[in-house]
Amino acid sequence: MTETSHPPVRDDQETSGSALPAIELTGVMKEYHAHGEKVAAVRGIDLAIGQGEFFSLLGPSGCGKTTTMRMIAGFEEPTGGEVLLNGKPVTDVPANKRDVNMVFQSYALFPHMSVFENVAFGLRRKGVAKDEIRRRVAAMLDIVDLAGREKRRPGELSGGQQQRVALARALVNRPRALLLDEPLGALDLKLRQHMQVELKRIQREVGITFVYVTHDQSEALTMSDRIAVMNDGRIEQLGSPREIYERPASKFVAGFIGTSNLLAGEIGEVRDTEAFITYGGDGQIVVPLDGRTAAPGDRLELTVRPEKIEIATQPPGGNGAGSAGGGYSGSRVRAKVAEVVYLGTSTNYIVTTAAGDEVTVFLQNATNADDIAGRGDDVWLSWEPRHSYAIGAS
Repeated sequence: MTETSHPPVRDDQETSGSALPAIELTGVMKEYHAHGEKVAAVRGIDLAIGQGEFFSLLGPSGCGKTTTMRMIAGFEEPTGGEVLLNGKPVTDVPANKRDVNMVFQSYALFPHMSVFENVAFGLRRKGVAKDEIRRRVAAMLDIVDLAGREKRRPGELSGGQQQRVALARALVNRPRALLLDEPLGALDLKLRQHMQVELKRIQREVGITFVYVTHDQSEALTMSDRIAVMNDGRIEQLGSPREIYERPASKFVAGFIGTSNLLAGEIGEVRDTEAFITYGGDGQIVVPLDGRTAAPGDRLELTVRPEKIEIATQPPGGNGAGSAGGGYSGSRVRAKVAEVVYLGTSTNYIVTTAAGDEVTVFLQNATNADDIAGRGDDVWLSWEPRHSYAIGAS
């Protein structure tokens, strides 16, 4: 990629209060009428997206994420609440008057136009001077790594290159925010993973707010500064990728983001800031309470990620007699291996615990992981207390 100057930041971004959210939703609702019934697609969302933030709306099909984005863009009108861009209400402003652009899964490029003309299209409609168009298009094509392909037509480009043309066309107008509705869905896995990194690089270079809609957890975790996990028209959790992955706020988030083992049991003892659950007879699970109020006899639900668990044929810290485990202070669970799946970089063990729960363990193949256990073997699972996370009401 050649060295060129990047498109300048918008003048109003430099002079206006940059502390204002780029996008703000207050009590936004959307209801439809279908077959005589009222259907709530979005149920009162409050959300503030910062200037220059890469923000993802993540959730399963039908959760309301695309409807939320379309209300930001102006393609849908909220049933209730308000949409603001840079502090200004735009709920009644039509889509073509809002200072945002949108990129869809279908790139909607003009097949008869060159790459240059596709990117320049919006600038020409605005009456921008020819020299300015050439300068801005060249700079944008350099950022998306398409310099030298200006004369090609979309049909002569790969899927990833077409996607970058669509991005350049949207970004060259310097919108306040760019909205992306599952733009990588049509690409194969390897190209999609490459484009995730490219999208984040492009966003960082242009400094524009990106709002990204996806149902792919890995995409959201890879690219986002923050993620809103949506379910049934509501935001279940809002936070950084690490917060959402390591500290899920609900069973839904724990199960939807990556792979998670959901366990539960009755608290037998509380010591200082930890709860001890007797599990499966001679096992125990230790759960940090993190300020929660809990007492012996309470039922506690928790999650532990597969990569946090160790698996061995011998119990940790001793011979397994008693829940103390020979001085071992972490979680220890007896199980039987149901399946072993070799995945190249890791081996996945699916086991059934002594309490009857199915648990998945990811073991990196830095060592001879396939020698640890096979189908039908009795094993012990163990993990540090800090890797148990209590979910549900605090």
